Amino acid sequence: MEPPGVLVVQHLPHASPDAIGTTLQAAGLAVRVCRVWAGDPVPRSPAALAALVVWGGPPAAHEDLTRSHELPTSAAELALLRAALEAEVPVLGVGLGGQLLALAAGGATRPGPGGPGGCEEVRTTTAASEDPLFAGAPERFRVPHGHGVTLDLPAGAALLAGCDRHPVQAFRIGARAWGLQFQPDVDAAEADAAAALRAGLTTVPDRTAPVPGGRAVSTPCRGGILERFADLAAARAFETTTRAFFTSRAADWERRFAADGPRYAAAVAAMELRPGQRVLDVGCGSGRALAALRTAVGGEGVVLGVDLTPAMLAAAVREGRGAVARLLLADACRLPLPAGSLDGVFSAGLVDHVREPAAALHEWARVTVTGGVLLLFHPSGRAERAARHGRSLDPADPLAEENLRPALRAAGWDPAGYEDAAHHFMARAVRNG
Repeated sequence: MEPPGVLVVQHLPHASPDAIGTTLQAAGLAVRVCRVWAGDPVPRSPAALAALVVWGGPPAAHEDLTRSHELPTSAAELALLRAALEAEVPVLGVGLGGQLLALAAGGATRPGPGGPGGCEEVRTTTAASEDPLFAGAPERFRVPHGHGVTLDLPAGAALLAGCDRHPVQAFRIGARAWGLQFQPDVDAAEADAAAALRAGLTTVPDRTAPVPGGRAVSTPCRGGILERFADLAAARAFETTTRAFFTSRAADWERRFAADGPRYAAAVAAMELRPGQRVLDVGCGSGRALAALRTAVGGEGVVLGVDLTPAMLAAAVREGRGAVARLLLADACRLPLPAGSLDGVFSAGLVDHVREPAAALHEWARVTVTGGVLLLFHPSGRAERAARHGRSLDPADPLAEENLRPALRAAGWDPAGYEDAAHHFMARAVRNG
């Protein structure tokens, strides 16, 4: 199985993203470089991406919006960044990439103070102390930079570091997207030396001396930010790629599968739920089973819908299903529910999309009372789905009867029925004591 992929957008041939590429690969992630300077097309969707990195470039983003010849791919990059933000794909934007990230999130850029490149002292904010990339960074440190842009951050963004000339040097959008206006792959001493040479100096200024107040200007460990980003992306790769896959399909999901409604209702009926019971649709998607579940447990019962993808829950709300169930954003393998709180769990097409099917079955058993029912469903049979995707049946398929029955028993379920028909799949199990 290939490792999850990271897309790195490179704007210039000499602005190499080798450092981040090497760091990502060391974390077990595959790296693909989109060389927009060489004409590589920018993907329209972040589906299948574990992370997105947009590297630096020569023009300021505010200039590009009025002079498209500076960066012809700006519109495509902004669209990709917006899609990545919606799907909560980890993003790292550096230099121009950080400016584009701010614009994609609703911020603005404008000309800032010019001046030679080199290093500048920045100060971290209170928010940085709890940030996944900046926690533990010195309160004051020097960073290399070479831009003349001022950023106006969008509402809700977290400012992580800034300086007098450039108040925004690092920021975070949401929980998983970071923008930097300095180069994390260049050592401060190297940047000072390069700036000195450009200025015609024969010696490099010493900026490591103590500053007023007795605090030394520190240079963070080279690559530390990149390593933390890579580790974060690798740790969440499966979750990220799953969410990105479904986010890109959420808007059209209901229309594509509208004819499946009666089959969902029949599957819910097989659960034999009673009025007043509590039931969960785990991985509910757009909520196609929720109305049938509500009918089964009645007005006095409880219906919950859980999904990992915000866009899918938004689709459920658009279809009016928020009126028949409480919708929760959560991981199917880490449910925010107490033990024994449910009488039934309905799961349609989810076992194929969790990292560890056995762990999912254990988690669903944890939240189900003794005698409660689990219904695994898909509106297509296994053979039909395999043929549709041009492949043969996989002996390792967790839904194959010879694999599913022992997995259910090991998780605390007694198998009570198995149907792998031409036009549907359904497996029923009862929580044992």
